Amino acid sequence: MKTTLVFAHPWHGSFNKAILDTAVSKLEKQGKEYQIIDLYKDNFDPVLREEDLALYSKGETTDPKVKEYQEILKKTEELVFIFPVWWYDLPAILKGFIDKVMLKDFSYIETKTGLKGLLTHIKKAKVISTSESPSWYLVLFGGNVIKKAFIKATLKGVGIKDVQWINSSLTTSGSKDKKVNFLKKIERIF
Repeated sequence: MKTTLVFAHPWHGSFNKAILDTAVSKLEKQGKEYQIIDLYKDNFDPVLREEDLALYSKGETTDPKVKEYQEILKKTEELVFIFPVWWYDLPAILKGFIDKVMLKDFSYIETKTGLKGLLTHIKKAKVISTSESPSWYLVLFGGNVIKKAFIKATLKGVGIKDVQWINSSLTTSGSKDKKVNFLKKIERIF
């Protein structure tokens, strides 16, 4: 099963990078095929510009990175997102990835009853996030954006239905042991 990891954190000394490294190490130990989309390292431009918006309704783009990422996703069976929760939501670069890459006729088609997802070859996904807020706070008071908007609306809308969300809360203020235990959890889920 080919796994694609979409990494959305600008600092390679971050706990998010430790999560990515742990996942990659586990995939390598298992001999599994994987690829990484590192949005910041790739200098991905998340802004939907006027020239792309003119093509948007046709499912087309002028951005060569978008086409490259779509080719990667065509060969993906497991999709993993790794990112920090900022302002109770996805980082802007990851939102831009969704806006620009998940185009009509690539990831969905419009029907009379709504979207029909086309990425059904992606059998499962993992959403691995970090936050300073406790997970319960994100769910009860932060609008539960990751689960409601990203997982149940966006990912489901493009045909990805089997999604697991794992969040490391208190990432900045938490103990070293808490971080070590979270990385062990990441090893177990891969």
